[in-house]
Amino acid sequence: MKEIAFSGTLDPITNGHMWVIGEARALADEVTIFLSENTLKKPQFSAEERKRIVEQSAAERGWDNVRVVIVKSDYTARVAKKRGIDYLIRGIRNTSDFDYENLIQQTNVDVLQGAKTIFVMPPRDLGSVSSGFVRNLQGPVGWHWNMKKFVPRPAYQAWILDWLRKEWESLWTSQSADQASTADADYWFDYLTGEACYGAASRHYHNLDHLVHGLSEIKAWAGRTDASAVEIDTLRKAFWFHDAVYGHALEGISDEEASATLWQGSKLVHIADDGSADLIRATDHFQESAIAHPLKDVMLGIDLAILGQDAETYDAYAAAIRQEYAHVPEPEYKAKRRKALLHLCDKARAGSLYGDAYFAESYGDDALANLAREIAALGAA
Repeated sequence: MKEIAFSGTLDPITNGHMWVIGEARALADEVTIFLSENTLKKPQFSAEERKRIVEQSAAERGWDNVRVVIVKSDYTARVAKKRGIDYLIRGIRNTSDFDYENLIQQTNVDVLQGAKTIFVMPPRDLGSVSSGFVRNLQGPVGWHWNMKKFVPRPAYQAWILDWLRKEWESLWTSQSADQASTADADYWFDYLTGEACYGAASRHYHNLDHLVHGLSEIKAWAGRTDASAVEIDTLRKAFWFHDAVYGHALEGISDEEASATLWQGSKLVHIADDGSADLIRATDHFQESAIAHPLKDVMLGIDLAILGQDAETYDAYAAAIRQEYAHVPEPEYKAKRRKALLHLCDKARAGSLYGDAYFAESYGDDALANLAREIAALGAA
């Protein structure tokens, strides 16, 4: 077969969609993806943005025989036939899909005189994956880790960047935000999410995922407390900047101090210090900072919440930390990592790892179990 087409809104494109496209490549020399622009739907991304994401997803797999065409105000089966494409390909996940797709197939052929449809059945692990399923994951703590399992990397990156942009913009348009500072907000969003900070390729853990997790933890904490809007925004500002400088601190200056200095010089605030800078400095866990701030325990809890996640997530975190220190020889890394973990483990056993009650209750026991497990995996000193 010379050419076959696949169609959908693809908001977002999922690993299930990618599997169907892969099957299409096995059947035809060329694959055309018709990206529907339906005015009745309100997708997360514009058609042009979705086209770019799909093209990037195909390019990452080396699929040079896949092209994407946006379809506006027409039926994809009819567009395909006009272009000389006789067949569409669709995935069938269950009997409900079959009944629906069979009806669409009959309409495409009998009413529209369009392309016929070839049906394929995805493997079991992709049987429940749909764009709607993926969209509904968004919200609770850890939603991004779950989403990452079901979509190609370009779709995931676009989704979390869009989520982060909305979080950032809401911070600077809230009533408690400094209205005079919003002119610089776009610049700092691009800076913080770009190669200079959390978007850097060398950031295997202290990256955009870490930023999404921390901001999600703030939402969860705020939902369980009577925190004020000012307190919540102070935490959000601090977390956005707390790891802005990481792994390459200036001589004699900690990463935390350098990040706090970056925040104060950002022009996002025109007052000397709104309290966020001290919260950034307080994330220096191993120096046992003497900085006093009413939100210090909460900020430390947000930053250390990763320690109390499920075993799979914790192991991915530990592996990412090792990648960030790939330049350190294995024996040296194990010795330093073990020392750091023992310090945290001692605090966990003493009940002082999390000073805030919400984080202690949510993560205390699991953090101790994870820390002890990694220490055992590192072996004897």
